[in-house]
Amino acid sequence: MDMSIIGKIKPDFWNWQDMLSNSSRPVFKFRRMWKFTVLLMAVVSITPLIFMAVIDYHFTNKAVKSDILLRTSRLVSNTRRTISFFLAERKSALDFIVMDNEFDTLNNPEQLEIILKNLKDTFGGFVDIGVINSLGRHGNYVGPYQLMGKDYSNEKWFKLVMERGVYVSDVFLGFRNVPHIVVAIKHETSDNSFYVLRATLDTDRFYSHLSKIQISGGGDFFIINRKGVLQTPSRRYGKVLEKISLPIPEYAPKTMVFEEKDEFGRSLIIGYSYIENSPFILMVIKQKHEVMKPWYRNRIDLIGLLIFSIFMILIVILGVATFFVEKIHLADQKQTAIFHKVEYSNKMASLGRLAAGVAHEVNNPLAIINEKAGLIKDLFVYKQMYSEDKKLIGLVDSILSSVKRAGTITKRLLNFARHSDLSVETKTINIGETIQEVLGFMGKEAEYRSITVLVNVSDDIPSFENDKGRIQEIFLNLINNSFAAMDDGGHLNITAKCNYDKSSVSITVRDDGGGIPEDDMKRIFDPFFSTKTKKGGTGLGLSITYGLIQKIGGKIDVESEVGKGTSFTVTLPLKNL
Repeated sequence: MDMSIIGKIKPDFWNWQDMLSNSSRPVFKFRRMWKFTVLLMAVVSITPLIFMAVIDYHFTNKAVKSDILLRTSRLVSNTRRTISFFLAERKSALDFIVMDNEFDTLNNPEQLEIILKNLKDTFGGFVDIGVINSLGRHGNYVGPYQLMGKDYSNEKWFKLVMERGVYVSDVFLGFRNVPHIVVAIKHETSDNSFYVLRATLDTDRFYSHLSKIQISGGGDFFIINRKGVLQTPSRRYGKVLEKISLPIPEYAPKTMVFEEKDEFGRSLIIGYSYIENSPFILMVIKQKHEVMKPWYRNRIDLIGLLIFSIFMILIVILGVATFFVEKIHLADQKQTAIFHKVEYSNKMASLGRLAAGVAHEVNNPLAIINEKAGLIKDLFVYKQMYSEDKKLIGLVDSILSSVKRAGTITKRLLNFARHSDLSVETKTINIGETIQEVLGFMGKEAEYRSITVLVNVSDDIPSFENDKGRIQEIFLNLINNSFAAMDDGGHLNITAKCNYDKSSVSITVRDDGGGIPEDDMKRIFDPFFSTKTKKGGTGLGLSITYGLIQKIGGKIDVESEVGKGTSFTVTLPLKNL
């Protein structure tokens, strides 16, 4: 980011350094105060928001998962009931046939064909039907295959039906080499013998019950037997009679749903149910990342809302903290400025009283010296032997001249002391004389530092009434500020002239010092702003000067160029206060 942009948005207190940090006055660390305020407000406001978002995320995620597991369980249970009803319906049909027909009737091919036709018309899904005697041979058969006389005595299913009385096979190829399901029931006859009524079910009709089920999330619905061999086609795990790659779920009397990972590390939601009185296990498998996609989208929205909320909260916190710390900073500046203006005024008043005391104390011996020196001169003049001694008369004149010069200095001190009081005292002012009086206090420094001071006061400036003490203080501060800005051997030009409408006078104090950078120009009248803090500057001079000019109804303008110098122009009204 451009440094100029940072400088514009950076608050004034950011780089603030108290000029009186070494004093006993408590000093505010505004930057630390701002950081602490921002941190505290951020913790107090953002922490509960994040905590609530985390809690909401946790419970919502848990609720979504529970809902998915519940829906999966419900789907498996409903489908299991459908498959169980399909098989039970076929077994019940066979039970009804053996109960309603004699063995001789069932051994009649024509009657058995009528029965098969009725089964197809009524229930559907029957392919063939046959009667197997107690020796395991097909005694009667109706269907599309040549199975009459087939011997099943050594087949496992035949032994199981003799043992259990009812048998439902898993899908197998058998003699016909076509996948099919067999339902067989054992019926005992009155002569203590038995026969088996055996029917083959259409696997396509069996599969159709699963193919109609719509599963979300890239799901897969299929049936396996107790060995993990597919009894129906699977979209992901193979064809009929292929073994699935997933582990066979443990037996459970009710529908179960759990999470598992496949061989590729993908999370799966697996629901299964053992179908009663059959070798079948109904399974549904969903890809977790697919069924969770709506939640993932909501999660992104939630995180986005959280980030946006945190961003807005931080913006508000930064704005509020900056606003209040800036207010505290300004209040502290104003308070400090008031305290030090009072202190400065008291110091000036004390200095004035001290100067008045010193002037009075010095004036007394000066008057005595002046009187005695005058008497000596009179005595020398009346006596011819002394009056002709030019060296002696010159020494006496030198004493009188020095006394007069000292008297002028004490008079200036008295005038300055009278105008250094805190009250406003209106006097008639000659601007040229006032400037010279102020320069009288700076003459030795200008001489010591070889600073050339040029004063050009227009003759058409009339005398006017104003607070002379404040005007002296204004020019004393401006000249002192110019001296501080110049190196030894510098030049100070002071010009005064009436404005074109004769309603005001403009006094310009121009030096050839280092000048003021453009960035500092707007702050030079701020209290305690100084570029010379390392040289003892406090930043009060121009601030107090600005305040004094405002109080007496004037204004001040400044022009400066780095490396060439600075000029202050004070405009004072030519009218009574």
